[in-house]
Amino acid sequence: MSKLPENKEPVLRVVPMPADANQHGDIFGGWIMSQVDIAGGVLAARRALGRVATIAVNSFQFKQPVFIGDVLSFYCDIVRVGNTSITVYVEVYAQRNPRDIETVKVTEATLTYVATGPDRKPRPVPSLQNQD
Repeated sequence: MSKLPENKEPVLRVVPMPADANQHGDIFGGWIMSQVDIAGGVLAARRALGRVATIAVNSFQFKQPVFIGDVLSFYCDIVRVGNTSITVYVEVYAQRNPRDIETVKVTEATLTYVATGPDRKPRPVPSLQNQD
């Protein structure tokens, strides 16, 4: 059993619903992938100070199944900033069994985003000195 990361705020929290599951009650992997992309994109856009687009899913590993009613917490860290790209590592934890909460790490992934301008073409990621 895992614990939620300490001293970190989740970028996203969501509860999967029956429409997100197959006939056995397991949440679709594609649904989880889309939520991971949303969470990673939130952090990348914050760092890029604007629009980003997903350009690569570098790695994606499902570690445990996700069930209807699990409370999913998505924790993200920037692992690399290039000239126009930002690579984000995402960890997903599920909390289940409300009477006796069990926490399990269900997914981890690394995605790369590119910062884009109003024309949707790549633009430089601002340096940290430009951010307060």
